[in-house]
Amino acid sequence: MRRAINRSSLILVALVLLMGHAAVASAPPLARIDAQARAGGNRKELAIAIGERVFARTQPAQVFQVLVNAVGTHVVVGMRVSGEHFHGSLTRAQFDAEIASLARDTFAAVPQAEELDIWTTVPIVVPKGTIVSGDLALPTMRNVLTISVMHGESTARILARLRSGKNVFVDTAWAASAFEKAR
Repeated sequence: MRRAINRSSLILVALVLLMGHAAVASAPPLARIDAQARAGGNRKELAIAIGERVFARTQPAQVFQVLVNAVGTHVVVGMRVSGEHFHGSLTRAQFDAEIASLARDTFAAVPQAEELDIWTTVPIVVPKGTIVSGDLALPTMRNVLTISVMHGESTARILARLRSGKNVFVDTAWAASAFEKAR
């Protein structure tokens, strides 16, 4: 009897281990989980496609949200990036390169996209009791860098616009304090 119990126990343990392995093997990759959690807009499947590509690597700056909206054949992407809490030290030049890289990844994942709007945001401290949702809501985030990138715009042109500030909004106080100074 004891031998039968031990054998049954071993079979049960083996089944549990196999089922656990199958569950792990069938779990979606982390990039897909992040992409699904951060996707929005009326073309969420395209937002997920962009997210899977973007989240396949760790970005120097955190991407909070990917939105894709379409009207007819017009497809526009929005992306919200953190202006603080970077994944390690980051210079302004590295941040600009990351913005250009996000644009390249976006248009590679969704070639039909016409435009990518990137909003870099930082939180606004609001007093306790402040209404932060609904019709009377006060903002809890503020834009510190925004850029609209058109499909086909080269990386060199994006970087040149970011450096010059032409057709880009940059909060200069944020830019002066947010980054590690290049050595």
